[in-house]
Amino acid sequence: MTGPDEDLLVDARGHHCPVPTLKLRRALEGAGGRVVRLLADDPMARIDVPHFVREAGAELVESTESDGVLTFRVRRTQV
Repeated sequence: MTGPDEDLLVDARGHHCPVPTLKLRRALEGAGGRVVRLLADDPMARIDVPHFVREAGAELVESTESDGVLTFRVRRTQV
């Protein structure tokens, strides 16, 4: 169970694009003001996720990569 200030975790590892982006979109719709943390291991997510975030009017809070796993922290800015 997560609290209101914790990131909403979406684990899309093992899925190829566009699935990580679709999972992110779905999570953002129900996240309220919480940050969504997306985990992805498809290299295309490096391009697709930031593009989706810009198009959706959301904010890419942070983007990191470690051991082949991309982590994106995204906040919805438009309601």
